[in-house]
Amino acid sequence: MTERRGTGGAPPRPRRIHLRAVRTVGFYVLLSLIGALFLGPFLILLASALKPASQPVYSFPPQLIPLPPVLDWFVEAWHKISFPRYLANSLLYELLTVPAYLAISALAAYPLARIHFRGRAPLFALIVSTMFLPGEVMLVPRFLVVSELGMVDTFAGLVLPGLLSAFGVFLLKQAFEQIPRELFDAARVDGCNEWQIFWRVAVRQVTPTLATLAIFGFISVWNNFIWPLVVLKSEDKFPIALGLAYLQGIFGTDVRSMAAGTVIAVLPIIIFFLALQKHFVDGMRGAVKG
Repeated sequence: MTERRGTGGAPPRPRRIHLRAVRTVGFYVLLSLIGALFLGPFLILLASALKPASQPVYSFPPQLIPLPPVLDWFVEAWHKISFPRYLANSLLYELLTVPAYLAISALAAYPLARIHFRGRAPLFALIVSTMFLPGEVMLVPRFLVVSELGMVDTFAGLVLPGLLSAFGVFLLKQAFEQIPRELFDAARVDGCNEWQIFWRVAVRQVTPTLATLAIFGFISVWNNFIWPLVVLKSEDKFPIALGLAYLQGIFGTDVRSMAAGTVIAVLPIIIFFLALQKHFVDGMRGAVKG
């Protein structure tokens, strides 16, 4: 009887460990393939920017190793247009937009998540519904408003229309709702008013979500092309996205210089993401739970 139970019971422990190891290896292989799929275009771009003139840019299979790597195209792209000015304009654009974007989104999301008032659910549904509108639909109304306010070709006209985002309100609302109610009750017992509860309790609890939203906001502002093209007229106010378009007009079919300029423009996004990446997964996890 003992032998029958041994043969008909659970598989031996070494076999289970083997199956678990196979699944783990397969999982990491799949993740590596997905990572290569997303990283491949950037590697091709970087390789094109570093290739010498004697090495072809287009080849099959793609040659990702420059022989030898050169920085000539970076120097040429840097001096052909006002890269320092465009980068400084984009950084100023970010400093004016992202902090205000986070603050306004948090102030709008907190009452929708933690304060009960009549019409809260329809108001939130109305805000979320604007996420389905293409940005081009709001382009003309925004420009008419900015023009009436005399903000055309100004940083105010560039920044103000993008300060409120339905996505930011949605993401932060889900994060605020995950905070235990006991923390709010304890703060009220200690004599905190609603503003103090918002600043000392709620905001500190959703720091990962704020970091996640900051990443999305930074990328959106940095890559914004259509709205600056419409509202700005002076070249000395152009952000980096318009600077790259200007660079393309200068070099035409010079793929190496265009690739070098694009790499320079992408580096700040990579640096900003790496600085906040430890908060990214936690912030998105809170939004998914909501």
